[in-house]
Amino acid sequence: MLIGYARTSTLEQEAGLEAQIRDLTALGCEKLFREQVSSVAPRKVLDGALEFARAGDTLVVTKLDRLARSVTHLGNIIAALEAKGVALRIVNLGVDTATPTGKLMLNVLGGVAQFEREMMLERQREGIAKAKGEGAYKGRKPTARAKTAQIEALSAEGLSMAAIAVRLGIGKGSVHRALNPKAA
Repeated sequence: MLIGYARTSTLEQEAGLEAQIRDLTALGCEKLFREQVSSVAPRKVLDGALEFARAGDTLVVTKLDRLARSVTHLGNIIAALEAKGVALRIVNLGVDTATPTGKLMLNVLGGVAQFEREMMLERQREGIAKAKGEGAYKGRKPTARAKTAQIEALSAEGLSMAAIAVRLGIGKGSVHRALNPKAA
């Protein structure tokens, strides 16, 4: 049986999810698992797809980044699939682990994907550092500090830190720092 898995990171990516579902259906996937969750969040639907798969089945994804967040994560998924006798097919790469060549290609491509992600993050950090150096990147404005007078007034009325935080829409730690500036 072909089992399809589709994922997007956010609810705003509905079109991307629908495109994956359309492609998986066209490939003949009899069972589809879909979720909209960040790559770093727990993926209960993916876990359900792995649990559902039986010996002789093939798990199909349209792209590698829809499945795994890192080479280690990919390795864990492949190990779980292999232990059950389930193959993995990644459509856009033309990889199918039902073949020895497919297994080799998947490991190589997983390493390249992780390398590219690490390079992208490094470039992002360098860009932020450059922007900070030029004074163009200052981070977000300290919203809680601007509310210090309100925090002190509500505290004087006898409200708890938690109640102040809820009323002003800020964190309890921010209330604590505003009321105890020497401790911060």
